[in-house]
Amino acid sequence: MRIHFAAAVVVLTMISISAFARGAEGDSLPAKTSVPSTQVGWYDRIQLRGYAQMRYNGLFETNPDLGCSQCDKSWGTGGFFLRRIRMIFSGQIHERIYMYIQPDFASGGQNFVQIRDAYFDLGLDAKQEFRLRIGQSKVPFGFENLQSSQNRLPLDRNDGLNSAVLNERDIGLFFYYAPTEVRERFKYLVSSGLKGSGDYGMFGFGAYNGQTANLPERNRNFHVVSRFSYPMKLASGQFIEASFQGYAGKFVISRNPLTDFDQVEFPEFRFGPTFVIYPQPFGLQAEFNWGRGPQYNPETNDVEDAPLKGGYVLASYMQKTSKGAIIPFTRYHYYSGGKKFEVDATRHRVSELELGVEWQFHKALELVTMYTISDRSAQNSLDPLNRERGGLLRIQAQVNF
Repeated sequence: MRIHFAAAVVVLTMISISAFARGAEGDSLPAKTSVPSTQVGWYDRIQLRGYAQMRYNGLFETNPDLGCSQCDKSWGTGGFFLRRIRMIFSGQIHERIYMYIQPDFASGGQNFVQIRDAYFDLGLDAKQEFRLRIGQSKVPFGFENLQSSQNRLPLDRNDGLNSAVLNERDIGLFFYYAPTEVRERFKYLVSSGLKGSGDYGMFGFGAYNGQTANLPERNRNFHVVSRFSYPMKLASGQFIEASFQGYAGKFVISRNPLTDFDQVEFPEFRFGPTFVIYPQPFGLQAEFNWGRGPQYNPETNDVEDAPLKGGYVLASYMQKTSKGAIIPFTRYHYYSGGKKFEVDATRHRVSELELGVEWQFHKALELVTMYTISDRSAQNSLDPLNRERGGLLRIQAQVNF
């Protein structure tokens, strides 16, 4: 597989070299005008922005033993918690090369610095409709996975699709295509505050390591992924987006060394649809996926290849104000399957309802309050009987800059 992939890289590189030879003006989404490169250095084109989030999860907690590996590390510990401190460095450093680097200064709940994104987009044509993305970036699987935490309404991503890729990212090579009109729509759906997922192409295809971001690769097999997504603008101005995505590969799990085991590498695959009605003012968002992968079996005390399924539905209403917006929302999400990146590919059963409100006081400050009613089990060889139910109120303050 690596030989075939290497051959594809050679072909794509030759295409990109040819594109460079023809020359072009513009950025990752070409602007109306351009400044001669002799007047502006590449370092002058780099922009800085970011956001920070602080949370408190301990209000009206009904079960202190209720945990959530999917959620932030402060769940169940009490106290204030810095969930995100992100700085984003980006810019068109060459007519055909766009740079994006994003470190997080609050990773893992211990406030250490970790690279989240570090990639370069190589434009293959003058309009930048065909792109190669090289480096560590989000794997194009799922709308909510691709949506920035800065824009997402619920405080954490759903278990059903986020269990596909830890931290949503990995190192790889991705090809994206979208005509200029569609790229403009993707851009508008974020900049307008409609909670878009960003520009990951109308069509995307790629290969990536598979063990997820900031972790060493553990086998000689690449994962492959593909996604098609189309944002449609109706005559009324309403935006609707439909997507379908899937991936396949082999994953090396971590086992409890005190148990007997004879297998650590498992094949896995997933596929599923997405449907989004953007909040204008009512919004609806739904995703589901099916597949197979490693999963702990408490009856045999072993990890087995097993089916999985899960997804969510989210409803919202956006009330615009003079300086921002008020957005009440509710989400129900469900998951039945293993989480491959946890010890013994922990077996999860999740049924969770969330009721929340996001207050956008202005572009620089947001506040989210969300009440969660949860029924979660997380079973592995260290705790084969784990199941907890409960509820709690969670609060997040976010500063955008």
